Amino acid sequence: MTGKIIKGIAGFYYVHVPNKGVYECKARGLLRKQNIKPLIGDNVTIDILQNQAFKGNIIDILNRKNQLIRPTVANIEQVMIVFSVSSPKPNLNLLDRFIILIEKENIPISICFNKIDTLPFEEIEKMKMVYENIGYEVYLTSTENGAGLKALSAALAGKTTVFAGPSGVGKSSILNTMQDEVTMETGEISQKSQRGKHTTRHAQLICYDETSYVVDTPGFSSLYIEDITESDLKKFFVEFSEYSNECRFLSCNHINEPDCAVKRAIDNNNIAQSRYDNYCIIYDELKNLRRW
Repeated sequence: MTGKIIKGIAGFYYVHVPNKGVYECKARGLLRKQNIKPLIGDNVTIDILQNQAFKGNIIDILNRKNQLIRPTVANIEQVMIVFSVSSPKPNLNLLDRFIILIEKENIPISICFNKIDTLPFEEIEKMKMVYENIGYEVYLTSTENGAGLKALSAALAGKTTVFAGPSGVGKSSILNTMQDEVTMETGEISQKSQRGKHTTRHAQLICYDETSYVVDTPGFSSLYIEDITESDLKKFFVEFSEYSNECRFLSCNHINEPDCAVKRAIDNNNIAQSRYDNYCIIYDELKNLRRW
């Protein structure tokens, strides 16, 4: 019988088998001897223990498509980056860092701007267009009035999706609204810092229908990018690729080089200034890291 690991606690793994239920399993000794550690999101083969309800052993881990390190989850089919349009105010530099890290893993990205009931439509539309013009699917939602939740739910159907984003943007509230299998703890916004209090403390897959899984993750207020070079950074700003072949220099980093087609595209409003500004900030960080 095959299923997907949705949670792991103290050596026990909880495997969801579609249309059957959730089985409490231990990893077979051979896997332990081979030093193969099951991960949340792994598709596994299990043996059912006789005369014990919903208990079994994991006997094989099927091939992993991919693996995220933070959170440690396997076989992710898409990442939904969730930011609020206010309370807390969106930090687009942080959003772009999330995008870089996920682009690096070559996992499809969608973006959800939540709490749209708290800001005028015109301001929300400006944020949406920045990322929609790049090619990302952008969803606008509110758990207060239910706006956009049906479309968001449809985007998650039949896939394993990681919800990622800073604390307090409403990730857990969205998941609570869309499913009733697991109630995720939610927290209020700190009035002093306008950051969310960390509520999700561990990663687990939530099966909200028989073939759709989502994983809520601990919120992050900052992300440091250390495992790519400044010269590689441009690869992860995917909108640059349309223009980079027109630069005078093949190795153009789009900073101080003359006759740069990317900078021309910014002047012509074909690339968002905010995206380029964040690119420059992160480029300088990576360049300074290499000096040390």
